[in-house]
Amino acid sequence: MQTKYIKLGTNEVFNDQYMLAVFHVDTYRDELLDAASEIAAESSTGSNINIGTSTRFSDSLNAIVYNIDREKKLVWIAFPWRIFDRGGNVQNIITYINGNILGMGNLSACKLLDVWFPSSMLDQYDGPSYTIDNMRQYLDLYDIPILGTIIKPKIGLTSSEYAEVCFDFWSGGGAFVKNDEPQANQDFCDYESMVKYVRQAMDEAEKVTGQTKVHSFNVSAADFDQMIERAELVKKTMKPGSYAFLVDGITAGWTAVQTIRRRYPEVFLHFHRAGHGAFTRLENPFGMTVPVLTKLARLAGASGIHTGTAGIGKMSGSVGEDIVAAKLALDIESDGHFFEQSWYKVNEKDDDVSRELFVNRFIDKDWIEKEKKAQNKVNYHLLDSVRSKHFIQDWRKMKKTCPIISGGLNPVLLAPFIDAMQDVDFITTMGAGVHSHPQGTRSGAKALVQACEAWQQKVSIEEYSKTHPELRVAIDFFGKK
Repeated sequence: MQTKYIKLGTNEVFNDQYMLAVFHVDTYRDELLDAASEIAAESSTGSNINIGTSTRFSDSLNAIVYNIDREKKLVWIAFPWRIFDRGGNVQNIITYINGNILGMGNLSACKLLDVWFPSSMLDQYDGPSYTIDNMRQYLDLYDIPILGTIIKPKIGLTSSEYAEVCFDFWSGGGAFVKNDEPQANQDFCDYESMVKYVRQAMDEAEKVTGQTKVHSFNVSAADFDQMIERAELVKKTMKPGSYAFLVDGITAGWTAVQTIRRRYPEVFLHFHRAGHGAFTRLENPFGMTVPVLTKLARLAGASGIHTGTAGIGKMSGSVGEDIVAAKLALDIESDGHFFEQSWYKVNEKDDDVSRELFVNRFIDKDWIEKEKKAQNKVNYHLLDSVRSKHFIQDWRKMKKTCPIISGGLNPVLLAPFIDAMQDVDFITTMGAGVHSHPQGTRSGAKALVQACEAWQQKVSIEEYSKTHPELRVAIDFFGKK
């Protein structure tokens, strides 16, 4: 046991200078506290034995085991956030807290369950720049989910065939189309041609519908130079606001995500998490959870990230895991499984900002009454706006990341997911749920729009389908699946 990494019950880690994390840990042979001290050492200043070259200063940067639960095999560790790269480097955080420790031979389980960032640390990281609210403004689309699709088949269409399917979906009323995660520059679907044809399809669809549209292009590539080339091609070809940049965040890497975020702050950054199941699935004893992945993506500046279908679609997941992740992406303050995360920082002496922000979730009724009695000039309309889930307070807070929902959904399942989410601030990207409609992609898009209209009007889809044939066909077809 390395005792210098253990301070059970200490309060010093709650001074805004530590990033807090909780792990599920199990061992082949060691007692839990022994293993916890080894994890704290390996993930900060030390190794598996005491380091003879340590200094007083280096010891001040030790990670600290400050709590354990032997029955549930939980370990809480605090990391001085000064140990992390001050360039706002998310990859560096993961290297510390979810890196070498996963390979330690004495561990049979080491899963990062939750993490909490102090406000002083949040100031060092980019956070999102372009949000779903910017996209809503471009689309002139509010108070409903942004209805989107993934072009199917996943791969194999030529550039022009791909664009034709885009047109069919957009002309049916859909708003958002994305490349699927493996689409790149294949010989049968030249990237440059694909972008050119998508622009043509978008222009034609906008003429037909009178509505603006958005396409998310996968710019992941073998090296950063190629990524930038693809991004510049899209930027040159498409209209501002009509495109997003998709990065395969797990397989391309966090540095790729942050490179695009910093190069193109005016573009929606779409984080696809293909490969995450290798370390996030509940049955995997090593890695991190979906909520942790989502928090880190927000820190890196992702405008949107796939957060799962809460077990409603085809992917592994649950309401407890996926909806928590979605809320961590969206909210200013959000409850994780172990920590409540606040994503904004207000100087305690800044009364004006405090008055605007403190009402976002927990309303201090005593304060309001005191203000009324003092007849202070309080903008109560502004307070109502702050309470609204759609209110954006750009001043001194990390902007929200949009949940992107995909994986086995179809028009029949739209309302059940909204009910589980209890929010409409998300993008849904239905693939086969649109393109497998017996009458084709355009009718699939219409059925999706009609399902959303039924939800808006608080009418069952069965009732609404009596006068909307595309939805009727979708109910008959997908209800059998």
